[in-house]
Amino acid sequence: MRQFAVIGLGRFGSSLAETLSSLGYDVLGVDKDPARVQALANKVTHAVQADATDEETLKALGIRNFDVVVVAIGSNLQASLLITVLVKELGVPLVVSKATGDLHGKVLERIGADRVVFPERDMGFRLAHNLSSANIIDHIELSPDFSLVEIKAPQAMIGKTLRQLDLRARYGVNVIVIRRGDQIIVSPRADDRLQEGDVLVVIGEHEGLARLERRQMD
Repeated sequence: MRQFAVIGLGRFGSSLAETLSSLGYDVLGVDKDPARVQALANKVTHAVQADATDEETLKALGIRNFDVVVVAIGSNLQASLLITVLVKELGVPLVVSKATGDLHGKVLERIGADRVVFPERDMGFRLAHNLSSANIIDHIELSPDFSLVEIKAPQAMIGKTLRQLDLRARYGVNVIVIRRGDQIIVSPRADDRLQEGDVLVVIGEHEGLARLERRQMD
């Protein structure tokens, strides 16, 4: 089973650590703030008060033995960069670092972060799409050009087949999953007819998805 270390136990780090732990993974939480460590002590495998900017401290924590280390520090740019460099040099296979902005993210990538995440920006992006339409359940950006949207089938779609809706021709998007209650229909057929309450998982370029969101087939 993969082992995770989360360095920085603010709102993002503590939520991530607690969720990973609830999924059954071994999780080490690290922060300089004793109050944050205490708050997470009973929710993860280990919670340690330590200065992760010190290489010897990281070695003592056995950080090189973890499969994934998440550097969840955003407010202290220097600490974020230094810790990312240190854990990568110690041989951690996958280092995920939190960035607060584009410049921060670019620097993290340059110094070796395997993956950079933007929790605040991504949450704002998803919330904006969710609020802009009553039918949009979730909107996840996969790349600069493509996104995945989870959309409740509008009334105008009910009773029609995917062939009749022809979303690929009209919007350049593809329905990859239909969620129907507890049933998951993967790679639905052109003759599958939508029912009341169906949720569609749709993938495509941003422009096409945006047009679909605006029109919602109304």
